[in-house]
Amino acid sequence: MAEISSKTLSVSAVSGGASMNGAASRNTSAIIAGVNDAIEFVQERVVNREEVVEQIFLAMLTGEHVLLESRTGVGKTLLAEQVFRMFEGARIFKVQASKEQQPDTYFGGLLLDELKQGRLIHNTDGSLVESEFGFIDEIFDANDYTLRALLSLLNERELIRGVQRVHSNVHTVIAATNYLRLSEITEALLDRFLFKALIHPDKDAFFQYKISQQYLKNLGNAIEPPKKIRYDDLAYAAHIVRGEVPEYHVQVTPDLVYFMNLVVRHYEVQRNRLLHERPHEAHLRTKDFYISPRTQAKSLDVLRAIAFLHGRVYAEKGDIPKLHLLLCTAGIPEEKTLFQRSYDTLLQLYQVSGAFDQLAGLLTLDDVLSRLRHDPTLMSKPLTELEGVPTKRSIVAWAKETLGVADPSAAHKRRLAEGFLQSIHPSTEDLKTLKAHLEQEIKTVFAGHVEHF
Repeated sequence: MAEISSKTLSVSAVSGGASMNGAASRNTSAIIAGVNDAIEFVQERVVNREEVVEQIFLAMLTGEHVLLESRTGVGKTLLAEQVFRMFEGARIFKVQASKEQQPDTYFGGLLLDELKQGRLIHNTDGSLVESEFGFIDEIFDANDYTLRALLSLLNERELIRGVQRVHSNVHTVIAATNYLRLSEITEALLDRFLFKALIHPDKDAFFQYKISQQYLKNLGNAIEPPKKIRYDDLAYAAHIVRGEVPEYHVQVTPDLVYFMNLVVRHYEVQRNRLLHERPHEAHLRTKDFYISPRTQAKSLDVLRAIAFLHGRVYAEKGDIPKLHLLLCTAGIPEEKTLFQRSYDTLLQLYQVSGAFDQLAGLLTLDDVLSRLRHDPTLMSKPLTELEGVPTKRSIVAWAKETLGVADPSAAHKRRLAEGFLQSIHPSTEDLKTLKAHLEQEIKTVFAGHVEHF
């Protein structure tokens, strides 16, 4: 973690989220060390659940929720309780779901005086609304009416009931279930739980022995860790991971974002291809495998969280395979293997063909065109004088080397853009498509300057 081992950052510019308790600065290296220590502690305490534990902490760093599915008695409750025990200063809401429950179980009882006036107003004291962490056991035992009411709380962090709108403190909810119940409502609910795990009972004699040892020590209860993480520090780390702290920016370069999206799309296609190649399993599914735009966008937060945990202020290509913790169900090795294969396939293709350099050049042109579109004053400046454009294989460097002319006219900029684009000969179908989009973008950006030609 040498990159940031001495970094201490001001939080005066951070707004929203948890209170900073008057602290003037945050030692991010200490936070990183604390989170990594907590991961290791829980992994030692909850036997043979390393991947799921890592998944849960990534969810907490990104402010997302986790769904744990398993048969009874495999320790889902112990896992959640041990994770929550690693933090101090956070309120925890716990409930066992049932079909008889109404939304007030989660949001607080209705105020009778308001109810007499025909208004549904909840007293949120001590409810999930005012808790930072939540554990909902057997979540699919809840009725659809209650699950529907939970959707906005889990996603928008707001209690929305009739005329009542209340901001929620919810950071991460861990839900457990013994089965999946599929309906329109539960599908929407599943999309709120971006991280999912299928936990199998341990039948290996060695792991059963380790579990027995832990039980003899602590009778199956969560234990106090030697050191806890302040919830405010977790909330601050989540601000960093979401890119909300100007003083600490975890960089994800445009070409890495583009390549990541290609890997995600490739994985989605391969998953659906497998589904269609197994017609005997058609009765087990009602729809194709689908990665929502929301989930794909959250992949960027997960990349930043992975880099953050490694003490880096930049994400790298080698972080992408870890996205299986978000995009696959932990505990299903076939999904993880398929995602790794998608990454390996595209990585080899792009490395062998030199496509990474081509991608960087095309995205640099896209950046230049975007700036020209959004700042018309740049049309009067020579392209070679634009600031902030990467010089390595960039359109600016190409323009200087090829033409060496500081012509500020829009016509000259268009010739430069078109010439640079034509100098790139895409080596993959994805890059051919990207080049075609940029050809159209050039026409759009310079459409109002045809009089100069």
